[in-house]
Amino acid sequence: MKSAPLPSNDYHHLEHAKVQSSSLKTLWVTLLLTLFFTIVEIIGGIMSRSLALLSDSAHMISDVIALGLSMTAIYMARRASNSRYTFGYLRFEIIASFLNGLALAIIAVGIFIEGVRRFLNPVDIDFKLMLIISSIGLVVNIVLTIVLSRSMKEEENLNVQSALWHFIGDLLSSIGVIVSAVLIYFTGMLWFDPFISIVIGCIIFLGGARIIRESYRILMEAVPDKFDLEQIRADIHEVEGVEDVHEMHLWAISSDHYSLTAHVFVRENIQPYCVILAINETLKEKYNITHSTIQTEHVDIHPHGEYGKIFAKRSRT
Repeated sequence: MKSAPLPSNDYHHLEHAKVQSSSLKTLWVTLLLTLFFTIVEIIGGIMSRSLALLSDSAHMISDVIALGLSMTAIYMARRASNSRYTFGYLRFEIIASFLNGLALAIIAVGIFIEGVRRFLNPVDIDFKLMLIISSIGLVVNIVLTIVLSRSMKEEENLNVQSALWHFIGDLLSSIGVIVSAVLIYFTGMLWFDPFISIVIGCIIFLGGARIIRESYRILMEAVPDKFDLEQIRADIHEVEGVEDVHEMHLWAISSDHYSLTAHVFVRENIQPYCVILAINETLKEKYNITHSTIQTEHVDIHPHGEYGKIFAKRSRT
């Protein structure tokens, strides 16, 4: 007699939600400081007519947006899974990271275009105000970069990593603006301002491209770089009773949440439940993969087309 199904949602042995208290506190502090200095830098950039300073303030605006997306992702990740979103809302973290990286790349292109325009049409700059604002920005960005770096050590989070790249770009921007102001003061050459802004844009673009690439790979459910799929296949094959491993997939739901599925042919004289248990233990101990789905099969019962025919012929010879 079959037991009645439980009225509650599906049971998940691995919770598809995560609470990131440290990351959330860090992002709140970072957001408030960034928002304040963004306003200061926009006013200073307009008053000093410095493109380098304005490009840095544009980057700071992207930081505010990026931090807002990152915090939204953390709040979304707290929501429990349900019958429609069985993996919960963890993937929103990756979507937010992708948008952050895209914002960095677009802003970098805008800075580059404006830099070329300023090369062709130089603009007088108030270097003293430019130097004061950029020096304050340097201190702020050093503090925020240190705070985010420490948070990364406590909790692995692609959103915090993307925010960190934003502020590494800001830190380099502040240094670049200061160097630009000093060079303009001693040489009078106004082209240093657009030149430094273009260098800043290139750095920002590289950071954005890296975040886009990492988030894209997760969205495409590629095998994470930290894993060797063929080595994992070989380790599963070493489990007693396993004759073949196929239809194997390994992907990341979020930056630290991995799932694996595989089909295995097992010997007839061995208990399949024991094989599944042994495979799960192997994955957990060697690779810290705790969310796996293993399907045991017999080549004569489960059709596998040409693959199954080749395997059956090989195993019987």
